[in-house]
Amino acid sequence: MLNKETFVPIQFFKKEAYTGSMNGMRYRINKEEEGLLVTVYPQPYCYEATPDEKKTKAVFPFSEEGREQALEWINEQFTEKQDLWTAAIRK
Repeated sequence: MLNKETFVPIQFFKKEAYTGSMNGMRYRINKEEEGLLVTVYPQPYCYEATPDEKKTKAVFPFSEEGREQALEWINEQFTEKQDLWTAAIRK
């Protein structure tokens, strides 16, 4: 699970997207005009190579509070879709 105290600071997202993975789930956070666009999707492919229909997205305010909300959402997606992430590992 992602920890808000040790995760990259909000300033990081001003310059580039941040990607990561945990146990079959990949995630991407990037700054858009509307705020922080957060995407989760199954392994094994990178963001660009994963079909859009396999991605789940949410937008949060570009603020420290929005960063924390984004991390909570990613953790919730990881828990709620555990079967999907486990299946992605087995492929």
